[in-house]
Amino acid sequence: MIPNQFLLLYHKILAYVAAFLYGHPSKKMIVIGVTGTSGKSTVVNLIASILEAAGHRCGLTTTFNFKIGNKEIVNTMRMTMPGRFKLQSLLKQMHRAGCEYAIIETTSQGIVQFRHIGINYDMAVFTNLSPEHIESHGSFKKYRQAKEVLFKHVTKKKNKVINGKKIKKIIVVNSDDENAEHFLKYRADEKYEYGIQCKRQSTGHNIIKAEDIVSGIRGVEFSIQGMAFQLQLLGTFSVYNALASISVALSQGIDLSTCQKTLEGIQNMPGRMEIVAREPLVIIDQVYIPDSLEKVYKTIESFKYQVLDSKTICVFGAAGGGRDTWKRPVLGRVAQKYCDYIIVTTEDPYDEDPQVIINEVISGIANNQDLIKHKKLFMILDREEAIEKALEIAQKNDIVVITGKGAEQSIVIKGKKIPWSDKKVVKKLLEHKRSV
Repeated sequence: MIPNQFLLLYHKILAYVAAFLYGHPSKKMIVIGVTGTSGKSTVVNLIASILEAAGHRCGLTTTFNFKIGNKEIVNTMRMTMPGRFKLQSLLKQMHRAGCEYAIIETTSQGIVQFRHIGINYDMAVFTNLSPEHIESHGSFKKYRQAKEVLFKHVTKKKNKVINGKKIKKIIVVNSDDENAEHFLKYRADEKYEYGIQCKRQSTGHNIIKAEDIVSGIRGVEFSIQGMAFQLQLLGTFSVYNALASISVALSQGIDLSTCQKTLEGIQNMPGRMEIVAREPLVIIDQVYIPDSLEKVYKTIESFKYQVLDSKTICVFGAAGGGRDTWKRPVLGRVAQKYCDYIIVTTEDPYDEDPQVIINEVISGIANNQDLIKHKKLFMILDREEAIEKALEIAQKNDIVVITGKGAEQSIVIKGKKIPWSDKKVVKKLLEHKRSV
């Protein structure tokens, strides 16, 4: 058996080789890394939108998309942070396309596998932290420390000089997250803190605070430094995502009015609290961890006060492959707290028995047999049938929320990637329902 230290060295060497073979493209652009548990893909895309509105050419990599200048590609790899050679290839393509900025969704698992090595980051953005991938990392502390590596990596590198201009090393951190201090401790030329509360007593940091927040079924409203923002994105967490992108923009000399105009023009993010239909209101979201799922359900709960006699019908599952099995019953408990009807179905079982996964989810639901008897809880293996059941139950004023897949284009069953889209399935079923 190969000793662990040799495997680590092997992976590091591969990362350096990849960077060398592709000509170290990250040295020729301003590189922004976005890390955290949730919101990363949205923040990456919001940053790119503002930078582009300000006249800058951008490239990006996220869970659901790659962008190289004007060319956008759906990420079908089922890998948020691509492997070393693929990532360096994308960076080279970005540079060739004239991109000034490369924005990379940077994951803890990618960092542990040294995919960040050979990338010269200039800025690190932290969104938030809650338990995820704990089994693979070993503990929450190790999970957090993996995220911290990005910040250390950013600040230990020398400043680049691009077109005669010295590029600053910048840290952007969600001040309201209880782990903020762990990410703010690293040295940088500039530090930005953003949030709604911003209770920390920081000195020498730029504070970007949202006030006068109103969240509704049509979007969120807030103000920054007296300037009003009216976003079409849903949920208070969208305020945090917007604040992260605004902080990055301000650090690059872009004014608030450009941020405002750009963000207000964005209708949705694919698979992130994305409204697929209005009557009934059908929302899809990729969220698959308990903390984030609760935030989604809380947002939807607030909508129910705006729509009389509204019920919430939720469709969700849990991933297989032995990943974070602890969260399965917790997801069930969260759903029971907020949903009037619960439909547990297949997500990505990989090589696990999907029925076993579903059983583990409903084990967290109190009195589950009574709920099944009274047709408030359903276990439906086929995901399309599960969505069809939700739409069958739903009346005009109800809210159907389908989580776990978001904008993903496949579902993995017994090691096979099968083409899949929650959005397309919903539209197909609704069209059929209305034609009958």
